[in-house]
Amino acid sequence: MDHPIDDIDRKILQLLQHNARMSISQISKEISMSQPSVKERILKLEDKKIISGYSTAFNLSNLNRGTTTFILLKTEHCQELVDFCSKAREVTDLYRISGEYNYLIKVQTASIEELAEFQDSLAKLGPSKSHISMKNILENRVLL
Repeated sequence: MDHPIDDIDRKILQLLQHNARMSISQISKEISMSQPSVKERILKLEDKKIISGYSTAFNLSNLNRGTTTFILLKTEHCQELVDFCSKAREVTDLYRISGEYNYLIKVQTASIEELAEFQDSLAKLGPSKSHISMKNILENRVLL
């Protein structure tokens, strides 16, 4: 990489990770750097794909999707699973993993009953194990 991340870049990334809507003027005040310099650094971070996008965090309980479940699935129908998960509104994340099960699916549902319906529709793809989250302790943790 021809533009290594320095301490100033790390500070900018930390600020944006906590609040992606933070203005360039506010960032410049926080790190004591001119607005044009901050903007240039952010553009470089975007060009290098270190910043790959900006997103909004939702309170899923307030959107009636507060039940978080992790489903381990063993399947030989990999593309069919990817297609299924891409269309399913309950699926927030899909991971290819190693071990006895080859996929980990994170789903958000309104209730256990809705989860059961989702699992029924998933059953045709292979055996699965479900783990319902009792409490989110660390989520979307800041890495820098």
